[in-house]
Amino acid sequence: MSLRLYVSLLLLFALLAPAVAEEIPPALTTYKGRTIAQTMHYAGAPWLIRESREREEDCTTMLKNLGIKPGMTVCDMGCGNGFYTLKMAEAVGENGKVLAVDIQPEMLRLLQARADEAELKNIERILGDVHDPKLPVGQVDVILCVDVYHEFSHPEQMLVAMRKSLKPTGRLVLVEFRAEDDNVPIKPLHKMSKEQVNKELTANGYRLAGQFEGLPWQHMMFFARDDAPEEAPAATETPSK
Repeated sequence: MSLRLYVSLLLLFALLAPAVAEEIPPALTTYKGRTIAQTMHYAGAPWLIRESREREEDCTTMLKNLGIKPGMTVCDMGCGNGFYTLKMAEAVGENGKVLAVDIQPEMLRLLQARADEAELKNIERILGDVHDPKLPVGQVDVILCVDVYHEFSHPEQMLVAMRKSLKPTGRLVLVEFRAEDDNVPIKPLHKMSKEQVNKELTANGYRLAGQFEGLPWQHMMFFARDDAPEEAPAATETPSK
């Protein structure tokens, strides 16, 4: 390579590098009056599969009311080490698919180990960015966000991207610890009120399509795209044990 070509390539890289860096907007610390929580580090992954989780959160009932069916394409957003990913993979069956998104490659490696042990082949791991989950456009039936949305450092960009990935009748489901309930033993930064959830999602192209009130500690709120047909099946609104 000639010296002139080498210098030219260096100059070109120097010109392009700032543009690449500017693609990701600055992270927010607050959004619409809410302080954004710090992302859970992969070192805390064992907490996600703790023995007491079923008793504390009634995960079985949540999944029963999620509305996923065999053959669906669903997403476990902020999947961590796959606590819900594996359960969703069983629910959608071999003809369905789970898109498991996380921004920490270490979490995805932990998930893969658990999926291999369970011999589940219908899981696609996706290393997302803080502002882009890298989901396919218009292909997802259900996006599940369990105790993760409140940690998004780029909530608007993430909501826009998730909306684009949903089918016209798809659902974004937020499960968040109830900020209205002081008896829920979770730090306030990791809780959200219904009012706050509604404020943020309706400002970004969603409408509330249903709620489930049967969980011990958490809200479960179903959102549709605001251009979704009204005749689309509504989410479960009454407890189903």
